[in-house]
Amino acid sequence: MPFVNDLIEHNRGQLACEGQAPLPSRFLFEPAAVMVLLRARILGQARVLDEVEALLKVVKADIGDPERPLGVSLFLGPTGVGKTEIVRLLAQAIHGRADALCRIDMNTLAQEHYAAALAGAPPGYVGSKEGTTLFDAEAIAGSYGRPGIVLFDELEKADRQVIRTLLNVLDSGQLVLSAGSKRLDFRNSLIFMTSNLGARAVQQQRTRFARGWRRWLKLSADPEPILEETLHAHFDPEFLNRIERILAFERIDQDWLPGPLAIELDKLNQRLGRRGKSLELHNSARAFLTRDHDPRFGARDLVRRLRRLLEPAVADCLLAQPMAVRLLAIQEGERLVVREVDAG
Repeated sequence: MPFVNDLIEHNRGQLACEGQAPLPSRFLFEPAAVMVLLRARILGQARVLDEVEALLKVVKADIGDPERPLGVSLFLGPTGVGKTEIVRLLAQAIHGRADALCRIDMNTLAQEHYAAALAGAPPGYVGSKEGTTLFDAEAIAGSYGRPGIVLFDELEKADRQVIRTLLNVLDSGQLVLSAGSKRLDFRNSLIFMTSNLGARAVQQQRTRFARGWRRWLKLSADPEPILEETLHAHFDPEFLNRIERILAFERIDQDWLPGPLAIELDKLNQRLGRRGKSLELHNSARAFLTRDHDPRFGARDLVRRLRRLLEPAVADCLLAQPMAVRLLAIQEGERLVVREVDAG
């Protein structure tokens, strides 16, 4: 809905001039309700979630600059820690669908000429008059009661010219397509970007601090200088200066795995529940699925284990015993076995 902020500010100004009571917040979502979902599904990222809650409260209070996007945030961290998932959950909580967002996979824009995929083909080129773009204008605009949500995923993999295309988007909240006949309005949008920049260097630093004299002196690694140096080496200052929140995600260590395991088991049970089935994990199965965790891959390493080790065992049981209702997964040697639990 282009120019929605202009209309809202005009109405507020009219009410103020006429001495009437101010309008309530135009946004229908409740930050507290949104955060209940996020904190239930995103584990080990308390500081990031606190910042997201602060952002949502500012948006709900409707006190931000009307000539800029509602918020511009960059999520940094290794793979599998919840950077993309947190944006999908925001879409779920605010719009009722996890895919109710405009997602741009920046790894597909690795060459300079791909800037036209965002801003449209320049005048004189094929397709310039159509004003085609990868952006989903409806998802960007949102609605009067709900903000649009935009995600630029794996930002560091895009060409620098593609990144420069975003400068006006992040600053003024508007993008005029190259044809000049169409303008995209981001001023009612929450903009998020994700990146793995610096993750490998931070991991190497933590490895050094986990052994030798640094370990004995109980020194801890501070990732912020590495992340800041990496960001400034890769992005121009004028781009970084347009980002309001740069948030570093923590890696998912062994101690956090029971939480993601419970979440993934709940998802599997929802799928099984549609067929009248349920699955429980014996303690041996839980230990088997979470052992030898590789923190470089975060929760994705655990998800792969479930798909490779647990789901085939469930399938074997269901194919052999189609009438089974209650299932139990246990460890037998170097594999998982799923059996029917006696209803009695």
